Amino acid sequence: MAAAAVALPGGLRAPPAGLGPGGRPEPVEGTESLFVVLGAGFAALSHPLLYVKLLIQVGHEPLPPTIGRNVLGRKVLYLPGFFTYARHIVEVDGKMGIFRGLAPRIISSTLSTVTRGTVKKVFPVEDMEHVSNKDDVKTSLRKVVKETSHEMLMQCMSRVISHPLHVISMRCMVQFVGREVKYSSGVFSSIGRIFKEEGILGFFVGLVPHILGDVVFLWCCNILAHLINTYAVDDNFSQASVIRSYTKFVMGIGVSMLTYPFLLVGDLMAVNNCGLRAGLPPYSPVFTSWVQCWRHLSAQYPCETG
Repeated sequence: MAAAAVALPGGLRAPPAGLGPGGRPEPVEGTESLFVVLGAGFAALSHPLLYVKLLIQVGHEPLPPTIGRNVLGRKVLYLPGFFTYARHIVEVDGKMGIFRGLAPRIISSTLSTVTRGTVKKVFPVEDMEHVSNKDDVKTSLRKVVKETSHEMLMQCMSRVISHPLHVISMRCMVQFVGREVKYSSGVFSSIGRIFKEEGILGFFVGLVPHILGDVVFLWCCNILAHLINTYAVDDNFSQASVIRSYTKFVMGIGVSMLTYPFLLVGDLMAVNNCGLRAGLPPYSPVFTSWVQCWRHLSAQYPCETG
């Protein structure tokens, strides 16, 4: 039986069930749930890597460097790699210790996925045609700006909603440095502690550099991909569509190195001056703003640690 349109006030009619604005098919039921499950699975699998990276970011390197040889045969000092560091964490905290802070991270990932889906429904965007070299400059640029603006809205909203749980996850992990248990009593206990000690703003420390990093990443990645797809890939080439499908992914790898300092500063601010050893001297100065943290890292260390 065909789905009937729903009557709305003022004589307007909504599209039939299963169809979005303009009569386009909506995502199949359960797609969002699938994305949530996949996101949670990816968070769990990648968590040990994120854990090790964060400990390196805050300057906790308990293992001495090892002597090795470079490609020229010269003796050099090598810092411990991921597997060596991860094995050290397991030796100290046990096998489950490598997943410290995973619960709030999964919740953060879920909130991010749900928020993006909700924003996409509330602020739908017309299907984007791929930009080709047949478009004039004004038309192609309008398409890229429209698509990127919509992506930016979804990313910023999901970042704001999920950031409080990201802060809790970061603080759970850096407790390894000082062997603290301040944030080990569960997510709700951590929420109450942060609110009591730092107020509502405590949930959003480090948010600004994260959002700036996201915005710079989206615009740079999309503009570069647009330029390549429009002016370097000819529509007459038989594999043009295949090349276009990978352009944004390749650009994302390169642009991520450009925006990494924003993510580094955001993570450091999330744990700075929160009562944990990793966020206090001698591991880290107490910063009054993320700009001060950026300047400190730029002057003292490369903004690529971790």
